[in-house]
Order: sequence, then C-alpha cells, then structure tokens
Amino acid sequence: MSRTIRTFEATIQNQRQVRDALDQLGWAASKLWNVGRYYAQELWDETGDIPDDGELKAELKTHERYTDLHSQSSQRVLEELAEAFNGWFGKRRNGDDRARPPGYRKNGDSHPRSTVSFKAAGFKHDTQFTRVRLSKGRNLKEHRSDFILCEYHTRPDVDLTEWDIQQVRAVYKRDEWRLQFVCRTTIDPDPPGEDVAGVDLGICNFATVSFGGESLLYPGGALKEDEYYFTKKKAKCDDSSSREATRLDRKRTGRRTHFLHVLSKSIVEECVERGVGTLVVGDLGGIRDDDENGGSRNRGDHGNLDLHGWAFDRFTTLLDYKAEAEGIDVELVSERDTSKSCSACGHTDDNQRVERGLYVCKMCETVANADVNGAENIRQKVLPSLATDGGDRDNGWLAQPAVHLFDRSEGAFAPREQVVNREP
Repeated sequence: MSRTIRTFEATIQNQRQVRDALDQLGWAASKLWNVGRYYAQELWDETGDIPDDGELKAELKTHERYTDLHSQSSQRVLEELAEAFNGWFGKRRNGDDRARPPGYRKNGDSHPRSTVSFKAAGFKHDTQFTRVRLSKGRNLKEHRSDFILCEYHTRPDVDLTEWDIQQVRAVYKRDEWRLQFVCRTTIDPDPPGEDVAGVDLGICNFATVSFGGESLLYPGGALKEDEYYFTKKKAKCDDSSSREATRLDRKRTGRRTHFLHVLSKSIVEECVERGVGTLVVGDLGGIRDDDENGGSRNRGDHGNLDLHGWAFDRFTTLLDYKAEAEGIDVELVSERDTSKSCSACGHTDDNQRVERGLYVCKMCETVANADVNGAENIRQKVLPSLATDGGDRDNGWLAQPAVHLFDRSEGAFAPREQVVNREP
C-alpha cells in the first residue's frame, strides 16, 4: 500500500458573505509574518543564528498578532517563515552571494492578503452541504461569530468524501478567495494489465496515444480557440489589471484546467479498458529551450501563442496522479528521434516526414500519421524492439487513428462523429 497526497482547489460560492472575514485573516497572517521577520532579524544581528519554528512559536505565542489567528494557523505562518530563512541560509552557506533573506510582506503602505492554513483543529468539514467552517483567532471573534462558514464548489470529478482532509488553505488569487483542500488517502490498486501505451504531446494534436495496434488522437483545437478568443478579448481591455481583464484571465484558466483534467481522465480510462499497466510519455522538457544561437526560440506569433499557452507540465502531472489511482505506472522518456524514425522498421531519416501530419518511410514504405508514428516510437522505448519482425505486422492502424474531440456542450471528450462543435 502507498499513501498519496493531493491538493484540490475549490471556488467559494458565498464569496460576498465571507470576503471581509477572510480579508481580516489574510491581513493578520501578513502582520504575524512581519512580526516574526523582525524578531528573526534581531536575533540574526545579535547572535548570527536563525531561529527555528519552535523558537519563533515560543517567543511570539503571547503576541497579539499571534492570537489574531487560530493557534494552528499562526503556527503554520511561523513554520513557513522559518522554512524561508533556512532556504536563504542554505544558499548563503553554499556561496550564493545574490541570495536574499525573506522580506516583509508589504503592499505599499498596507499588508497583502497572505494564505491562511487551517490544520485539523482549525476547520470542520460538512460533506452534506459542501461547506467548511474555518476558525478565527481569539482577537477576531465577535460575539458568536467565532468562525467563517464557506460554501464551496469543486470540479465534478472530485469527491472529497473519498479523501482524508489534512489541511484547508484560504488563498487569495485573482481578486477573490479560494479554498485548497490538502488531502491524503491510501491506495493499492492492481494494474489493469501488462500492456504498454505511448503518448506523444504536441501542438496540433495535444496528445496522441498508441496502444500498439490501434491509436487515438486528441486534437487541441478547442484549447487553441479559447487561447485566441480570450487573448483577443483581453486586448480590448483598457487596463490589463482591470476587473474585466482579471475576469477573462480567471475564465480562461478555468477552461484550460478543465480541458487538461478531462483529457487526462479520458486517456487513463482508455488505458484501463485496454489493460494497460504502463503509460510512456514523451518528455517535452526541452520544448521551450533556446535556439542554436542562444536566443529565445521563435515559432511565429501563432506558434508561440499555441506553445506557451499550453501547460504541458501541468497535464503530465494530472495524467500521473490519475494513472496512479488506477495502478498504472507513468514513465517519462526522451522524445529524441521519435519523429524521425519509422516505428515499423526503425529506419531514421530527417526527410521522411513529408508534411506536417504525414510520415512515409523510404525503406519499408510504411505510411503513417506523423504523431501516431511518434507515439508508437515512444511506446517502443520500454519494449523489446518491434522493428525486427520482418514486416509481418499489419501497420494500417498507424495511418488511421481514431479521433476524439472535446465536446463543449458536454465538457468531455468523445469520438469525432458524436461531437457537435460550439462557439467559445
């Protein structure tokens, strides 16, 4: 058995009712950070030592700023401060003269809203009515109002009753408060089977999956439409930090996150159906690397928008934990030469990709969808060579992948013939 920890973010449905109370806590957390920061600096100046979190808690537990928050929330603020100081001191010790100690939390003449963490004794979760009660500190309690009752909403695929909630965090993002549930569970799933699938990530087709006899394409058209649409709408805003611009950013981020979640979920479901126990993913770690002259690699206006608007790392993370829950291992492998080599015979030639979506091998005359060929090469990286069977395998599936499109009306992926396209 293994323990897994996940963080699920939720929107607060009664934002107007709880905003002022959460603001008080956020400001109090910043003030406590600054008090601790001042004490740590004084101790450093006098002794050359950095106080650990235990020393900070002992010194400040009677301070009025400490009692603005629930005791466990105050403890977490000071723990984070100690962690920040230790990180700085470690860099300094290793000779990094540019490293700077953690600063004070200031926003002009005011304090920013810091994240407030609630451990087990600081929150109570109501699963029936999807709400959570967050405790205030003694100084901020007014009459009977000694807690903040937040009604929340998570993604449809998240069921918090299946998890042990370890911590709740109130986080101020894009001009609103949100909740983060840090959860733990114990899992020990049996793998669906022993087969291997390969995943090629790209720009035109966000993901292409090869199962070694059939293949699936997941075009990123819906995601590109959103990127173009929201970029154009935001360009009409007078101020990039205006309320309308912030609203557009929030909506774009939400739609992109949903797209990545349902895509990763769909791929894992297809793997379970086919008895896949290992999912091999091409590592795009170098996709944003500089060009050969040391400058930033430029792919044109549309290419750069497509590339940088997509969170490949985020998608891989989502795919990894969804696969883990089903007992599927995820391996990252280099994509080197996977677009140049023939997955049928192994011949490599820089000129075999005759156009963007077509791959033709000059050696064995295999015709394949270029992305499917790449996905199959990725799959073969963890298998014995499949290119030594004398060409007896039927390779027609390489050229005829099934296509699953994002259905806006359903918010999910489905076979192309079932999808009705809608405007953004």
